[in-house]
Amino acid sequence: MINTNAPISDQVVLAATIDPDVHAAGTVTSSWVDMSVYDTVIATLLAGTLGTGATVGAKLEQATDASGTGAKDVADKAITPMTEVGGGSGTQALIEIRSEELDVNAAFTHVRLSITVATASCDLAASLHGVGARYQQANAASVAERVL
Repeated sequence: MINTNAPISDQVVLAATIDPDVHAAGTVTSSWVDMSVYDTVIATLLAGTLGTGATVGAKLEQATDASGTGAKDVADKAITPMTEVGGGSGTQALIEIRSEELDVNAAFTHVRLSITVATASCDLAASLHGVGARYQQANAASVAERVL
């Protein structure tokens, strides 16, 4: 439940980003987010112009610490690839994960977004927002200003 007495930016925290840019074919990832801090993380992919024939895929990966130890995909947490031919330019995708969806039995505690661009470069950006923080969290260091 949202606390109407507290700023929403204290309750939905910008935890990590992939900065807006033209990304060449290859893979780009966010930093690792500690899921022990949040109930839920929502990854948002913002696709701008996709190059001719380009494809953009995105998935969540999990690890046992902030350095990415034992990194592996999170089951069922990948989008259907966006394609330039299929009208993927100017679209968005969301991937949501709850902390208990990680491989907690194997001590996985961190998550990151991995975006793969294939064939041609693409304009894109992404953010990971932590929701339901167990303790008050600060927004990512890249937040230049917060106006309340």
